[in-house]
Amino acid sequence: MKNALAANDTVGGQAVMEGVMIRSKDCLAIAVRKPNGEIFVETRPWFTLTRAAWLKKPFIRGFPVLLETLVNGIKALNFSAQHSLDEDEGELSPWAMALTMASAIGFALLLFVVAPHVFSIGMNLIGLSGDAEALSFHMWDGLFKLLMFVGYILAISYIPDIRRVFQYHGAEHKVIWAHENGVEMSPESVRDFSRLHPRCGTTFLLFVLGVSIVLYTFLVPLLLGVWSPENTILKQAYIIGVKFLLMIPISAISYEIIKFSGKFHKNILCKAMACPGLAMQMLTTHEPDDAQIEVAIAALKGALDRK
Repeated sequence: MKNALAANDTVGGQAVMEGVMIRSKDCLAIAVRKPNGEIFVETRPWFTLTRAAWLKKPFIRGFPVLLETLVNGIKALNFSAQHSLDEDEGELSPWAMALTMASAIGFALLLFVVAPHVFSIGMNLIGLSGDAEALSFHMWDGLFKLLMFVGYILAISYIPDIRRVFQYHGAEHKVIWAHENGVEMSPESVRDFSRLHPRCGTTFLLFVLGVSIVLYTFLVPLLLGVWSPENTILKQAYIIGVKFLLMIPISAISYEIIKFSGKFHKNILCKAMACPGLAMQMLTTHEPDDAQIEVAIAALKGALDRK
């Protein structure tokens, strides 16, 4: 899950159903293990929202890159689901894609923005937190975000199909490590590389969590000082709306942090920054078998051959 997080001159990827998607610059390749055992590979252009030069500038590019990653990721998942089951239902229509993206974004905002905020209000009501202007409120908010994220990952990891996706996620990381170290691609040579990678989307989400706590702590009280509804319900709705809007700068800042830490991953400070994300990847990746590594290798070769 790190295609959104890889720099333009690096290789990134994403696990899909019975396969792996690898991106290299302006193209991607999706490799899927079909029911008959064959590995099917398709290459296609990378859908981008950052063709304009100003959209590629630091602290601007993060949010559009996140959106384009969602589009490419959903398309890759749809493609892999069809071919891993040998179904022929065609690509998602633009309207279906828009609805799928809206549903995914809405679910994420509900689970990781609205719900933690509501729980933090509850802590305030029982006297364990200050109101939205207080640091304690946002610390509770961050804690609830983390608990819900970990709980969500643990819950879905019990689904057999998701466990296999997590194995392909591990295969994707191993193959990218092997590529970055110039190793010849074979299951035997790739197998011993780590299934954890500092540019993974799991790490990105933890950076989002940390940055959101900081921005919410300082900006929410500031904005409430400018204007605050007298009605309690309207005030909380206003704060949640502000948090939605702040996801744009939060994603932009988090993107720059993970690019920096990934580029200088041998630096002791960057290693320390990546540690929580690497620990979380123990949940979102599993050790793959050689057949799954073969699929990841096929995806990498497809992406590199297309360049």
